[in-house]
Amino acid sequence: MTTGARTYHERTKHSPRSVREGAHGLDFDNKPTPYKEYEELPARDLAERVRPPQQPALSAIAESTPSGEGAQTPDLEAVTNLSYYAAGITKEIGRRGRSLLFRAAATTGALYHVDLYVVCGDLGGADENGSDGEGNDLGLEAGVYHFDPRTLSLDVLREGDHRDVLAAASDYDSVREAPLSFVATSTWWRNAWKYEERTFRHAFWDSGTTLANLLAVAHALDYRAEVVTGFADRPVVDLLGLDPEREAPLELVPIGGGSDVGSADPADLEPIDPATAPLSPNEREFPLIHEAWDAGTLEDGAAAASWRSDRPAGSISARDPGDGERVPLEPVDSETASSRPLHETIQRRGSCREYEREPISFRKLSTVLDRAVRGVPMDVRRDDDPPLSFVDAYLLVNSVDGLESGSYHYHPAEGELELLQAGEFRQEAGHLALDQRLGADAAVCLFLTSDLEAVVDALGDRGYRVAQLEAALTAGRCYLGTYAHLDLGGTGLTFYDDVVTDFFAPRASGQTPMFLYTMGRPA
Repeated sequence: MTTGARTYHERTKHSPRSVREGAHGLDFDNKPTPYKEYEELPARDLAERVRPPQQPALSAIAESTPSGEGAQTPDLEAVTNLSYYAAGITKEIGRRGRSLLFRAAATTGALYHVDLYVVCGDLGGADENGSDGEGNDLGLEAGVYHFDPRTLSLDVLREGDHRDVLAAASDYDSVREAPLSFVATSTWWRNAWKYEERTFRHAFWDSGTTLANLLAVAHALDYRAEVVTGFADRPVVDLLGLDPEREAPLELVPIGGGSDVGSADPADLEPIDPATAPLSPNEREFPLIHEAWDAGTLEDGAAAASWRSDRPAGSISARDPGDGERVPLEPVDSETASSRPLHETIQRRGSCREYEREPISFRKLSTVLDRAVRGVPMDVRRDDDPPLSFVDAYLLVNSVDGLESGSYHYHPAEGELELLQAGEFRQEAGHLALDQRLGADAAVCLFLTSDLEAVVDALGDRGYRVAQLEAALTAGRCYLGTYAHLDLGGTGLTFYDDVVTDFFAPRASGQTPMFLYTMGRPA
């Protein structure tokens, strides 16, 4: 049985009534572990010594490495950087006698249900002996690995070069040419313990923020990288030894180039089913999640290539601008922008839990939007696409120096905000954000919305994944752009779906919110 994207989205919308009537207690004795722990697999340690990417965060999120460049082959140190700054444990905070471990990217409920896998050929070291010249092994043997953030190591799932499986499943040049690809997955129960059926939404929210980090690090290290959303799902499931009713693949991210694996059909895979530790005493299933995932699956590489190429040109979701007052953004140039390095920004990033009701700088807001909303590199986007292809952007401005409070439609291609309605809307902002005070206290609320009917008509049920992902990748870049500034903080929030649409109507009529990102001065 499958449940189509539009049906799934409708069934998982929040409203004041659904939240009031659907509240459930959390059984902390049954809370799942935030890690996937293999019980008997060998592990490969990642590099002990890492040179983190020094490029400023604002540059790393704004720039991608064009096709044909960044084709060098990563080594073990690069794999370590990419894994750690995307999904590693970056800080430990003591709270009420407990030690809380936080990861590099924001995730709903700090439940960390997104895992990264590595599929690579032989990755050599810096010299012909596979080392950095000082006796440190920087090579990694061809194989299929799972990244374990607890130990900063790779669990060995398969030995040998299996990149041809991903190449055949995607029928996409960047995957075929990449010496290394990451696969992002979601383990449903690790998030559904709290969020139940909404976990399928969160799979793309949380993989999107994770992959925003991964892309930024890859580009800071001068590797070509993009997110591949079109691939045959079952071969990837088999490659990683997954049960998609419990854990399923979401995206591929090829890194680097110049290492063509050819187009021959991959050899038959020996099935694997490695034992893992239980997530919790009583793991519950939510069939709607798997049904929604299954509805968007693709059969083979040819289907993936056709799905990718058949999409119409231009923005599928954006509303045409109106005749409202236009306010040009005022981003700072690269010479005067914050030079905070990407690795320090990721280390600093958090999810703000309290805002001061103080204004933020219009130039800093402009800079974050300018750098973050330039179009994320995805296989289903085209070179001539606008910065947002599958979502639209609206702002609710509460407190920004030099910018009138009110609601705005953001036009990133022109770098302009269009005023929809002037006024003080703090109370409304809090209500839209599931009646959370953070929405009311934030200086700005950024709503990324999608015309889901148009997206699904153009791309089928898999288009729902793309719209959610573009919104989340954009929000992930906003996180990094925000935390590149010492006096700014940000966080994602949940929302009342139809109430958001109604608030921004008539401009947003027919659209539905995908992601809400807030920013302001942290208390």
